[in-house]
Amino acid sequence: MQKQQEKHMSKLKKYSVLGPVATTFTASDTGSWRLERPKVVFEDCIKCGICAQVCPVDIVEIRKDEKECVVFNFDYCKGCGICANECPKKCIMMVPERSEV
Repeated sequence: MQKQQEKHMSKLKKYSVLGPVATTFTASDTGSWRLERPKVVFEDCIKCGICAQVCPVDIVEIRKDEKECVVFNFDYCKGCGICANECPKKCIMMVPERSEV
């Protein structure tokens, strides 16, 4: 058995990969499969931008000079809830997608 493994392993080439494999990441349209979406209580938000930093698809925009300071692009939001979990003031909550809230 060991001879078979050694024979097979000697035929394989070894490669070293330096750097990232993918250099461009793109988000696809979420469609209708998202179950929850983030909702912000703007009165509690301190506009720190952590939600934008931790978003894996980069769809959160912070507008510091407006009342509605956190803007989500819901076409691409996956509803993962990372923004709500990482918010230091807990002013982002996940609500059901079809809710009126």
